[in-house]
Amino acid sequence: MTKKIGFWPSVALVTGNMIGAGVFLLPATMAAYRGIGIIGWIIASLGALSLALIFGKLSKLYPKANGGPYAYSRIGLGDFAGFLVAWGYWISIWCTNAAIAVALVGYLGAFLPNITAHPLLASLTGLFFIWFFTWINSKNIKTIGAVQVLTTVLKIIPIAFLILVGIFYVDFSMAFVFPFTTGSILPDITAVTTLTFFAFLGMESATVPSNAISSPEKTIQKATLFGTLLTTVLYLLSFIVIIGIIPPETLANSNAPFADAAFRIWGTTGKYLVAFGAIVSTMGALNGWILLQGQIPASAARDNLFPKMFKKLNKNKAPIRGIIFSSFLATILMVCNYSKTLVEAFSYMMKLSTLTVLLPYLFSIASFALAVKRADKKSLFLAVLAFLFSLWIVIGCGAEIVFLGFLLLLLGVPAYVYLKKRP
Repeated sequence: MTKKIGFWPSVALVTGNMIGAGVFLLPATMAAYRGIGIIGWIIASLGALSLALIFGKLSKLYPKANGGPYAYSRIGLGDFAGFLVAWGYWISIWCTNAAIAVALVGYLGAFLPNITAHPLLASLTGLFFIWFFTWINSKNIKTIGAVQVLTTVLKIIPIAFLILVGIFYVDFSMAFVFPFTTGSILPDITAVTTLTFFAFLGMESATVPSNAISSPEKTIQKATLFGTLLTTVLYLLSFIVIIGIIPPETLANSNAPFADAAFRIWGTTGKYLVAFGAIVSTMGALNGWILLQGQIPASAARDNLFPKMFKKLNKNKAPIRGIIFSSFLATILMVCNYSKTLVEAFSYMMKLSTLTVLLPYLFSIASFALAVKRADKKSLFLAVLAFLFSLWIVIGCGAEIVFLGFLLLLLGVPAYVYLKKRP
């Protein structure tokens, strides 16, 4: 009998995949925006909650549809849409894993400064963790779930502690500064919302391994909503604490914003404790996303929409070939960007990840709209709002990232043609 995971491991998968690289390095990326970033977090959280509601409802409509956004898109829109979603989502996952590894190295720098001082050493360290968790994900789902629960608990504790204590040290006159550029405020709000939305990628995580979850028709929806709400509160409050403690010019050059904020409150001991929590957090996120990077192509391969090699399982029922190949692609991406600073590399990979996951979100929304009855106006209105929000984030990614993401998606078309033509 196949072992399955329950509610709390599912919540840990959702929360653990969201609370990873994003929350721990984003304050440095958004240092110049200050209070505008608070607006971005609020808008992004509303968009994420609308998507979480849709994924929760889809999980009730199709509880046995393994593969999350891929499965929902294929059911509602057909094979080609399903393939494009699997392709885009898969690209997003290994790009995300590269970004998470970059953030992990940034916080290791609190203990070992030489790592962040040398780009090649930083890349090699990040690659070690990618391949370590590739090995972990070759084990059974219970082991993976246990690792995810442990790392999620350990990551929430330092964030919650920093919020509860740090709020008394916040200079609100420094946090609530809104340096909008002259003219329209829309470009600034679009920019910060796009950046912050990256931290919400993964709210759909529990929908992907649905065949490994107990009572998926109930568990997935509850875990998705609970995990997203919990994460939203932690994100918003922790960001206010960070920008209210660290001056913007210092924050912009920080490789470990949370650790630097803790240093200003508790000194060296606090810095090391929070840095350790951040390291555990990014490890948990890396573990969860590497789980998904094998599940998505495996689901598509079972439907003959990805090469057969991806559905190959090891003795622990893990889609090992898909996991290994995806980690290899994340390795190439990290090597190609090793000459950038950690913040620059993180920002680039983050935007690419965000863009490529938006196609699966858009197609899932369309499938949801087709599935609900015309009389269900509330669900249709929710679908319209989520669709418009997702399109807005695409615009916010910028022309260069949209162009590169579009090329990556087009590269999948010949693969689809080949797969459909083969006997």
